[in-house]
Amino acid sequence: MKKLIITVVGKDTVGIIAKVCTYLAENSINILDISQTIVSGYFNMMMIVDMNNSGKHFGEIVDDLDKIGEGIGVSIKCQKEEIFDSMHRI
Repeated sequence: MKKLIITVVGKDTVGIIAKVCTYLAENSINILDISQTIVSGYFNMMMIVDMNNSGKHFGEIVDDLDKIGEGIGVSIKCQKEEIFDSMHRI
């Protein structure tokens, strides 16, 4: 399984989850786990997704999510699970 960690942070606005999830669904990227919260008007979401069935390469997904984030005024970051795990070891 090719897991990715996707984080979305920015001012809360209508449609953030819809835009990100629509992109994932259209590219056969399955959401395995999702957590989101809004604190004082700031949106924060973390997703673990499986890109096994996607026809796109990791770099394409990163670029696409960057563009979506710019379009809706949030920061969307995407990392491979193994890199994320290595960076957050205690």
